[in-house]
Amino acid sequence: MIEDDEGHARLIEKNIRRAGINNDICHFVEGGKAVDYIFNDPNGPAQNGPALILLDLNLPDMSGVDILGRVKGDDRLKATPVVVLTTTDDRQEIQRCYDLGCNVYITKPVNYENFADAIRQLGLFLSVIQVPDPQS
Repeated sequence: MIEDDEGHARLIEKNIRRAGINNDICHFVEGGKAVDYIFNDPNGPAQNGPALILLDLNLPDMSGVDILGRVKGDDRLKATPVVVLTTTDDRQEIQRCYDLGCNVYITKPVNYENFADAIRQLGLFLSVIQVPDPQS
């Protein structure tokens, strides 16, 4: 999970857990550290680590769109599902993310209750989707 808002990150993780998903969640607040983990860490996705990336677009040190482009442009990671979770609801930005290969684009509602409800639904969605096996 690449999310710079700690409150959003806690809410996301809480509702993913409520949906019965018990996989490890690695949380990053900075894009640079997340990119280093994704591509270089022995436990990262490029080297058979986690199978799903939750990505905020508005990060303090780099654009989530850039991270998405790098992930989907890498042969080792292009099948890794990426769920964009962001406050940005600009139609061009949404289209750009889908063009780059994001699998799901979710706009975070501004209202807390609506946001919590959207995250609960995301948790349920994540509990039923199938993801590709890591490549050896």
